[in-house]
Amino acid sequence: MGKGKLAKFADMERYENVFQYPFSVADNVPFDMKGRWREIYFKNDNPIVLELGCGKGEYTVGLAKMFPNVNFIGVDIKGARMWTGATQALGEGLKNVAFLRTNIEIIDRFFAEDEVQEIWLTFSDPQMKNPRKRLTSTYFMERYRRFLQDGGTIHLKTDSNFLFTYTTYMQQRNNLPLLFRTEDLYHTEGLDAQTNEILGIQTYYESMWIERGLNIKYMKFALPHDGELYEPEVEIPLDEYRSYHRDKRSSKTTAV
Repeated sequence: MGKGKLAKFADMERYENVFQYPFSVADNVPFDMKGRWREIYFKNDNPIVLELGCGKGEYTVGLAKMFPNVNFIGVDIKGARMWTGATQALGEGLKNVAFLRTNIEIIDRFFAEDEVQEIWLTFSDPQMKNPRKRLTSTYFMERYRRFLQDGGTIHLKTDSNFLFTYTTYMQQRNNLPLLFRTEDLYHTEGLDAQTNEILGIQTYYESMWIERGLNIKYMKFALPHDGELYEPEVEIPLDEYRSYHRDKRSSKTTAV
């Protein structure tokens, strides 16, 4: 029988690779590693890559095993899910992995200017009714700018046509340099072996969506520090398999 939530949370309290600062305590508990993750925890000068909304941490752990000279941090508020990746990383002795349990809305409290090189967004909730909560919205892009190096890379891997379309409009509206884009990842030809291996890491949710016959979409773009960011004013069809009885079109997104 698997562990229950309380047992997992008890494990997380003693795991050396887990740091827990949910919004409810972040205002009252200082975070001394901001700007010092390499010095205090990783004890190296290697690049730092974040997976935001990491769930069970499949990408965080998978990438860490592929790239031992890069530091990876999975971020999510769901501790019971995060336990899976944190436990695996400890069991396999991965020293380039950490997990931060917090609300992504306050992610900039934990990283200093230019401390992070890349961000992965893997199967994020598309937040079809709330643009401000989308992890690819300009609201979050402005926060990422506070700690992502100038021109750092944002990766989006998703089943959601809504989120993929929205992010494409956002990238185009703000002239963010597009590095790669495909609407059907596993039927895209010409990818090199390493890229195939990286993008072939599958999360729990990805496996679920593939079983339902959905195409997996992927794009990456650079996020320069210069320039004001604008929300795209467009209407985008909702994902019917997610929207249930709601309207099939979104309201226009406006600047936040």
